[in-house]
Formats: sequence, structure tokens, C-alpha cells
Amino acid sequence: MPEFKLQNDRLKFEGKITSVYESNFVGPNGEQVVREITRHPGAVCIVPIIESEVVMVRQFRPATDNHILEIPAGKRDVEGEPPDVTAHRELQEEVGLSTQNLVELAQFYNSPGFCDEFSYCYLALDCEEVVDDRQGLEEQYMSIERVSLSEATSFISSGEIIDAKTIIGISLAIQYLNGR
Repeated sequence: MPEFKLQNDRLKFEGKITSVYESNFVGPNGEQVVREITRHPGAVCIVPIIESEVVMVRQFRPATDNHILEIPAGKRDVEGEPPDVTAHRELQEEVGLSTQNLVELAQFYNSPGFCDEFSYCYLALDCEEVVDDRQGLEEQYMSIERVSLSEATSFISSGEIIDAKTIIGISLAIQYLNGR
């Protein structure tokens, strides 16, 4: 592959979750390219299944100014914590579930055109209820909804589910479950 070389990164904004850098690259032909890159600690998302239903959350997402139906997820904000441990923690925090049967479905960049956020997607089977530990204002007011797998597929087709990690997770979970 032709090589692009990073010349320098300049911090433009540092926030609680993300930072934005102005990054200068030199392309294979010597041309200079400047890009704004958002740095993110990464995330996990989990498709918890109970009796052929996906346990989902509907929570307010300020960036969309809307309540979004999605699978549980969270930032990888504990230094050195393996992604599967983060997934177990987020599963309990958001929807009050625990499992010993966590299957990795995929790893992916959420939006590599401008952001380095890298996600690990898991399927949680044989879930047991535990006490949840919701974090932050949005989680305090989110609702937990159980949606059948067939209904989830319909929600994706109809546009009721519009969150990318949720579409990826549900689609891969159905593929995994159908292949067992």
C-alpha cells in the first residue's frame, strides 16, 4: 500500500471523553494533507439475549437530540482493562445483567473517516439479573426494553433502530445464533 507519513499532531481540543487533533500527513506523492482527527479511548457493545429477546436501552443522546434504541455499550475508560472485562462491567451497569457466556462477535472502527474509536462487540448468553449501577444523567433516565430478535430485524429495516453498533451487533448475533 502507498505510504502516508504523519508529520505532526497538534492538540486543538481536549475534552472529558475525546480530544481533537490537527494532523499533518505527507502522501505517497509528497503532497501535504491536513486532517482533524478525534481521539477516543474505545468502546464495547453487548447484545444480551434472554429467551430470544435482545435487552436494549432507549436513552437520550445529546448529539442527536433524540432518544435512541440501542444495545448496551460503554467507553473503555479504565486503563489496562481488557475489553471483555469492560463488557461485563457495562452489562451490569446499564441493564443489570451478568453472564459467564460472552462471545466476541466483531471488532470495528466506528467512524474511521475522522475518529479512531475502536469497538469490541459481544454477544451475552445465559444472562442472569443482578443489581444495575447506572452512571451519568442519561443512564439514570434511560429505559430498558426487551425486543424479540425478529422485531429487532424489523426495527432495523424500518429505521426504528438507527445506531450503527446496534445494527452491527444484532445482525452478527442473529448470524451467530443461526449458525449454532
